[in-house]
Amino acid sequence: MARHIIHYTGPINSATCGNLINTCAKATQQGADLIQLNIATMGGECSYGFTLYNFLRALPVPVHTHNLGTVESMGNILFLAGSHRTACAFSKFLFHPFHWTLHGAVDHARMAEYAMSLDYDLRLYVQVVAERTQGASEGLDIARYLMAYPRILGPQEALASGMIHAVDELPIPADATQWSVHA
Repeated sequence: MARHIIHYTGPINSATCGNLINTCAKATQQGADLIQLNIATMGGECSYGFTLYNFLRALPVPVHTHNLGTVESMGNILFLAGSHRTACAFSKFLFHPFHWTLHGAVDHARMAEYAMSLDYDLRLYVQVVAERTQGASEGLDIARYLMAYPRILGPQEALASGMIHAVDELPIPADATQWSVHA
């Protein structure tokens, strides 16, 4: 099996989104029949997080995701794209309220647009988590975590909630084909 390992260590933004898409394309062109995406991210922009989720789900090869230490915020959506998901024993997942940084003056119409967009992104986020963790022994109240009450899951809580399928250190074989996507 030609497993390609991609280490994603950085924010989710335009640059890292494009870089990950390009790296996955190169890996599949070089014969990868499985992509292992090792993730360490504090999250980032919703639009790029959902883009990467959809892209990874559409790849012609399976994608396995692995939490290298911390997966936060929009990183959870990126992480949930994996068909098989694991986490290191010393790792965490963080869910917290969305926020935007506004620059300069904002009129009423633009503020209404921002509010609609935040609401829509919240619904998408809740849908993705519900779909990907369906059947877990412990449910997650994602809407609550995203609106006012942040939540951190350790590996055992992530296992019970369906975020991961196993706790595993995933040692890297010496001959592994490895790529890096970072800020």
